[in-house]
Amino acid sequence: MSNINQSNSYKLGNNAVKRLGYGAMQLAGRGVFGPPKDHDAALAVLREAVASGINHVDTADFYGPHITNHIIREALHPYRDGLVIVTKIGCRRGADGSWNRALSPKELTQAVHDNLRNLGMDVLDVINLRSMFNVHGPAEGSIEEPLTVLAELQRQGLVRHIGLSNVTHTQIAEGRRICDIVCVQNQYNLAHRDDDALIDDLARKGIAYVPFFPLGGFTPLQSSTLIAVAGRLEATPMQVALAWLLQRSPNILLIPGTSSVAHLRENLAASALVLSKDDLAELNSVDSIESRLVNE
Repeated sequence: MSNINQSNSYKLGNNAVKRLGYGAMQLAGRGVFGPPKDHDAALAVLREAVASGINHVDTADFYGPHITNHIIREALHPYRDGLVIVTKIGCRRGADGSWNRALSPKELTQAVHDNLRNLGMDVLDVINLRSMFNVHGPAEGSIEEPLTVLAELQRQGLVRHIGLSNVTHTQIAEGRRICDIVCVQNQYNLAHRDDDALIDDLARKGIAYVPFFPLGGFTPLQSSTLIAVAGRLEATPMQVALAWLLQRSPNILLIPGTSSVAHLRENLAASALVLSKDDLAELNSVDSIESRLVNE
């Protein structure tokens, strides 16, 4: 069993969490919709993750919908001390599996209560407000109204800490005028680096950055440079991609997802992989033209 380096942590709200966590999205069915193909395997992955030292689990009640939160509760409740479960609101799933805005005060309040009930918690550790001006990436627009609703739910004691997801630099600045922001969750990986400057700015402010799709997401990351570096290090390309993120900035918290215990263990091993200056320089030269996202 691989164990995460105890010193490799960063503050998330009131807790110092290991920088390599676990994302629960893949525990739902195909397209993050409906139940998993193997329910027992989903339980096993979560239990292995926590037993291996992971203390940061990312989820959302709109995964499934409700599926991943039910599985997390079944697998891990009562939750061990120090386990931080981060969830998201701002989206709902249509009957066809579509991703739709759910940002009215009523929808946001209901989403918080749904997360509490389905996770079996009295208060949510961290909740991210997901901007939905563009489903597929950050787009400008005021988040004041929904974030004010979430901040009020925090004052009521239902939420400890608030983060933002799928947001721009301008929206983060707006959000910080309304409440304390402990983390930002945007898409970022070796081949998708639009947030380079943002990561550095957040690091200076002591705010965690949590890249979703760190390995490319539904279309896994592939690059000839990545494959070459992995070959030299006798590691998998995905392990190298995770190690690159861990060495990119100390405020980066990773939440790679998987429904396989074997794949989980491979991901965990990435925390012990050290990239040399030459390795990093070679990987840093990768750009969106040389890199491509392909289906397995």
